[in-house]
Amino acid sequence: MAKRKNLIWQIPFLTLLIVGTVLIIAQQQNQPYRKIQGQVFGTLYHITYQSSDDLQGEIEAALKDVDNSLSPFNPNSIITKVNENQAVKVNKMFTDVFTIAQKVAAETGGAFDITVAPLVNLWGFGFKEGSTPDQPTIDSLKQYVGYEKVRLLGDGHVEKSHPNVMLDCSAVAKGYGSDVVAGVLQRHDVVNYMVEIGGEIVTRGVSEKRVPWRIGVNRPSDDPMQNSSEFETVLNVTDKAMATSGNYRNFYYKDGKKYAHTIDPKSGHPVQHSLLSATVLANDCATADAYATAFMVLGMEKAREVLERHPDLMVYFIYASDDGSYATWFSPSLRDKIIDQ
Repeated sequence: MAKRKNLIWQIPFLTLLIVGTVLIIAQQQNQPYRKIQGQVFGTLYHITYQSSDDLQGEIEAALKDVDNSLSPFNPNSIITKVNENQAVKVNKMFTDVFTIAQKVAAETGGAFDITVAPLVNLWGFGFKEGSTPDQPTIDSLKQYVGYEKVRLLGDGHVEKSHPNVMLDCSAVAKGYGSDVVAGVLQRHDVVNYMVEIGGEIVTRGVSEKRVPWRIGVNRPSDDPMQNSSEFETVLNVTDKAMATSGNYRNFYYKDGKKYAHTIDPKSGHPVQHSLLSATVLANDCATADAYATAFMVLGMEKAREVLERHPDLMVYFIYASDDGSYATWFSPSLRDKIIDQ
């Protein structure tokens, strides 16, 4: 009898709980999906999120903070001051990215290396126009390249083995920027969003169509002027981060030869192997961004060796087969995220 009385008293509370939950869900569904876009880090960003609040101002302020910390093209950024050997104390954003970069560098045997900037610039993808450097010039710069030549001191200052060592976080900054924007949205309890900066993506929840976020992996094209919208595959990237690095996206021809934008820090030359595109899914976009670049340096076989040590990563590789046609390989754990087109 006592149990029955307790149950009777609990019924109104359970009813209120159910009604309250239904009302919250209905309120969330009625909130509009907002879209904003702009430019940052020399590329475009697109952000879609569901909220009754306009968060554009806060999002743009966060992106400006990332630019002021990590952009080598910003003359007043922290990384520019580090490269100019100014006595600057770095902030949390710089520290976050530096820590991730050095960790991925160690895990990939230096295939990912934020000190590769002098070689990138030499080959014409940074601040200078394209040219074909000779080997003595490459060798003269390699002495300043190596992730072990720089470290972050406990007092917040960067120590370099030589003043000519330069840092370039471009291969991780876009991914980190996507993470930062996602953090802004999460602080405002936004449960449905997609953040994309220059192709590096973070998603959560569902899209405006009330389905999981579906992101296409571009099909390679040898035409550098072509902005191909053809997809090799489409992935369900809900509640994950995704980054892609591809030699078919950014290269130039000189003397009939194709030079990729991915520079091997060890050889000092652009990589030339069969891997055309590396798409990485991870829990955060900065990590996905760094590993995507590292895998483009390593090539497929060495990249798969790294993946054996990191089951938390999922990849989709597009490569050139022996007959010149496109072929693909992906992590077994990614199979459930591939959407039939």
